[in-house]
Amino acid sequence: MNEVIITNNPLVEKEYKRGFSVELKDTDLLGVLLHVRDLIHKGYELLTHPLSGSIKPNETLYKTVLLRKNNKTDFQSVEIIEKCIETVKKFPPKQIGQNHLHDMQTVDLEHIKTAM
Repeated sequence: MNEVIITNNPLVEKEYKRGFSVELKDTDLLGVLLHVRDLIHKGYELLTHPLSGSIKPNETLYKTVLLRKNNKTDFQSVEIIEKCIETVKKFPPKQIGQNHLHDMQTVDLEHIKTAM
């Protein structure tokens, strides 16, 4: 399987773990992007944009990104992920109540469902 899903969203793992390679990361949104960047440098390419959707990076805790093994560095993917990391760092984190976590997970899951 050449595709891999990188996520910090347990709903995405539950939905796709039987049909895809899913890496569930115990980290924040920036941590997911940094891991994706590391994979891109190891020969993966982006299949979904890391900041897809209209949600500002500081308004969600969850992010899912789909990658494909490419065996060479995809410089367009490198450029995209670096810009996304810079963007996330510009937004100061907001306090998000525990009662909104499931809603954020659901929105992230729906975004990746659309891409799949």
